[in-house]
Amino acid sequence: MSTTTSAIAVFHTHEKAEAAIRELEKSGFNLKKLSIIGKDYHTEENVVGYYNTGDRMLSWGQNGALWGGLWGLLFGSAFFFLPGVGPVLVAGPLVGWIVGALEGAAIVGGISVLGGALASIGIPENTIVQYESELKMGKFLVIAHGTPEDVARAKHYFDLSKSAVTTIHDEPAVAST
Repeated sequence: MSTTTSAIAVFHTHEKAEAAIRELEKSGFNLKKLSIIGKDYHTEENVVGYYNTGDRMLSWGQNGALWGGLWGLLFGSAFFFLPGVGPVLVAGPLVGWIVGALEGAAIVGGISVLGGALASIGIPENTIVQYESELKMGKFLVIAHGTPEDVARAKHYFDLSKSAVTTIHDEPAVAST
């Protein structure tokens, strides 16, 4: 049985989150193993909308440059309205985890769709509550998922980019039969 891990970094601003992703990209990190989630409501401009053209979503507003640039780098993108959290933009494999939580309808015990997605990759429930609180406060989560070596490398770059908090979570992989 092998182990996969996730490193989740909390950033106070989209600039810091983007800087961390750019540094990982420069280092050769596989960006298909990276997700970002954040709210895009802190704007004094009126948001015109969101659209998806193939695998690329663009948004307008204060953080439009962040989201537009990241959609081209990360695998998959979506806009969700998550009860309890509000409107969020998501890029990377986390999109699939959220859709899987929605399709699986395995959300019980007061856990949100985002919580179900994070729980499916081994994030403990008490930590999920903290991450949801961070999102509600307008912070950004960047998630690296992969082997322990991949995640340790991502954590190094998250720390260099001055994340508020970076936590590594272990997830035992299901043994193949």
